[in-house]
Amino acid sequence: MNKQVFLKEMDWPEIGVAAPLPAPSVEEMESRIVKCRHIMKERNLTHLVVFGDKEHFANLMYLTHFDPRFEDAVLILNQTDTPLILVGNECVSHLTVSPLYNAKRLRYERYQPLSLLGQPRNESRSLDTILKSEGISKTSNVGCIGWKYFTEEEFSDYQFRIEIPAYIVDTLRSICGHSNVVNASDIFMAPSYGLRAKCSPYEIAVFEFSNVMASEGMKNLLKNFRTGVIDYELVKEYQYTGYPLNCHIGIKSSGNQHIGLSSPVGAVIRKGDPCSTNIGYWGSNICRAGWVAESEDDLPEKAKGYVDNYVAVYFKACAKWFESMRIGTKGKVFRELIDEYLPFEKFAVFLNPGHLIHMDEWLSTPIYTGSDEEIQSGMYMQVDIIVRSPNYFSTRMEDGIVIADSELRSQLKEQYPDVYKRCMTRREFMINQLGFTLPEEILPLSNIAGIIAPFFLNYKKILSFKP
Repeated sequence: MNKQVFLKEMDWPEIGVAAPLPAPSVEEMESRIVKCRHIMKERNLTHLVVFGDKEHFANLMYLTHFDPRFEDAVLILNQTDTPLILVGNECVSHLTVSPLYNAKRLRYERYQPLSLLGQPRNESRSLDTILKSEGISKTSNVGCIGWKYFTEEEFSDYQFRIEIPAYIVDTLRSICGHSNVVNASDIFMAPSYGLRAKCSPYEIAVFEFSNVMASEGMKNLLKNFRTGVIDYELVKEYQYTGYPLNCHIGIKSSGNQHIGLSSPVGAVIRKGDPCSTNIGYWGSNICRAGWVAESEDDLPEKAKGYVDNYVAVYFKACAKWFESMRIGTKGKVFRELIDEYLPFEKFAVFLNPGHLIHMDEWLSTPIYTGSDEEIQSGMYMQVDIIVRSPNYFSTRMEDGIVIADSELRSQLKEQYPDVYKRCMTRREFMINQLGFTLPEEILPLSNIAGIIAPFFLNYKKILSFKP
């Protein structure tokens, strides 16, 4: 933490764009189902019932590459048969997005109660009948997959607390009995062993594409940041591509500083105000926070010393976070170092300083107080250290990185050489231009990784350990 930090004017790197990825191969999809069935056998689960909706789609998409539109969907998976997906009226036509469906490796049935209210309901079998026809009986053990699992810290009978719709759980329990229906979302989401907690080379390439889109959007926004326009107008500079978002586009400026996680509200962007903004596509979330200013001369009196007393300290703490991000490091190390280097009374880091990200913006995290869960190869981490101050507002460098051992790096280099090359270029910029010390296993996916621009009206002024 004794490194000197410099605020200097420099060009941002031009790393290039990433090509969109085709849908995953049938082989990739079926390998995920094989892994899932292996865990089912270990847990003596005869079936999984996977629920998805527009927001909570990622576990369902992981298994099928299908995401519900307008309505809900349910996947029924047993140990041997071709999986069955239940969809409503409108999602039948969307099924061709799934490589498994196109290869006849995914059956479907229209279950109209999944549809929007008022739509036809006269062509469906009952849910009870469907479940029984898939082999679910009083001797079955069913794991329910939604978007959240619980621990004994929350409920003494946590394994029986299920967050997917009650009508599904109630029907399952009427067939199997209460104790034979459990929450199994951890199969996909647990940080140490969840199937989505470790990425394949294909997933890394997909997430790199998403990070490049979002980070190039952030770069363009900050290049064209200006005052006197409303926030609706300003966020057009993100050049939104139409790729699905995993969270709302956000911007906090003059009219909504009191509203956390706010989207644009029609407020005028004014010099001398703080501002934070983000854009998150499926598989990424890029966020920056600073001031609508050209220099400290534009800041209110209470915020003077912003760079030296706040941003530089944050920059150093993030550098230490990167240095510690090695395979085998325990999650508690990151909580402890942030608590030490960014004292709560000044920086107020309440949420976990870093978490796993996937198609959804927050998967889970091995980083929490007392965590003995270790950083592992394949983890896709969000650099998400949120600081807050009544005087200095905030600062941020929020981007995605993948942790990859030599084997995974070799696979990525062989299968997606352009992705690997861009990751190496980002590492070189962070090391040689910004002065970070990066373990070899860190692969930055964002084109602006490590960059902090405190003053949004002069985006070229960024922090560096190099003079």
